[in-house]
Amino acid sequence: MARDLPSLNALRAFEAVARLNSVSKAAEQLNVTHGAVSRQLKALEEELGVSLFSKDGRGLKVTEAGALLRDGCTEAFDRLRGVCRQLQHTQQQAPFLLGCSGSLLARWFIPRLGKLNADLPDLRLHLSAGEGDIDPRRAGWDALLVFAEPPWPADVQVYDLGAECIGPVISPHHRHYARLAAAPASALLGEPLLHTLSRPQAWPQWAEGEGLAADKLVLGQGFEHLYYLLEAAVAGLGVAIAPQMLVAEDIQAGRLAAPWGFRQTPARLALWVAQRQQDERARRLAAWLHEALRATGR
Repeated sequence: MARDLPSLNALRAFEAVARLNSVSKAAEQLNVTHGAVSRQLKALEEELGVSLFSKDGRGLKVTEAGALLRDGCTEAFDRLRGVCRQLQHTQQQAPFLLGCSGSLLARWFIPRLGKLNADLPDLRLHLSAGEGDIDPRRAGWDALLVFAEPPWPADVQVYDLGAECIGPVISPHHRHYARLAAAPASALLGEPLLHTLSRPQAWPQWAEGEGLAADKLVLGQGFEHLYYLLEAAVAGLGVAIAPQMLVAEDIQAGRLAAPWGFRQTPARLALWVAQRQQDERARRLAAWLHEALRATGR
């Protein structure tokens, strides 16, 4: 089936030449070679069956047919530019909806939300907590902040923010705190460990990294989400395991301690943005997150 219109690239090349009266200037503006523009013009003339330019000394002059097409292209491209600007303006006015886990939202994001709003006032950030049910590729979502192991989905743009580090944490109010805090990591093999149902691999992954037998772990009280797990750890109910960035402030304030340190996992903290989203706000948010993590040492 024949196309209703010639190649858009050919029309863009023609419009630029007609406007600038120069193949060389048009090629420079379009960031292509002189030869590429010339080939587009030749192909367009052959497809339309008319001459669009005539020689005018060392330059070019549009023919009557060329002038007609030039005016049509100018009007069409101006209209397209206006519509695109309107769409971009509408997008920039809409809220930027970011999804992340409830624990990440409560323990890291909300304490920094005031600074983010001050630094990026036009972002109009809206935050939504979810566990595994948020996907930036679905209509309505703009981005997802997530801990995940590569390879990542091919149809999302990923801003890699850094490696995840996890480790066991314990409250000074834990009844065995003094004994455990002075013991090697192997002492945890005999302890009933707090864990989450949403990430059952966390304790085995840590144990294997420490050279300990994961099958010797004793899992105690389980929680659906990490947020509840950490609240239980702060209350002294047991030893929990968590990403370093989510417990850093608790450790600094003395609510939790990490006697056994933290170990890097294969997961990365990343901002996922659907490739259909051409929103400059996502890039600025990623840069802000990267700087905020660097400033806090995570």
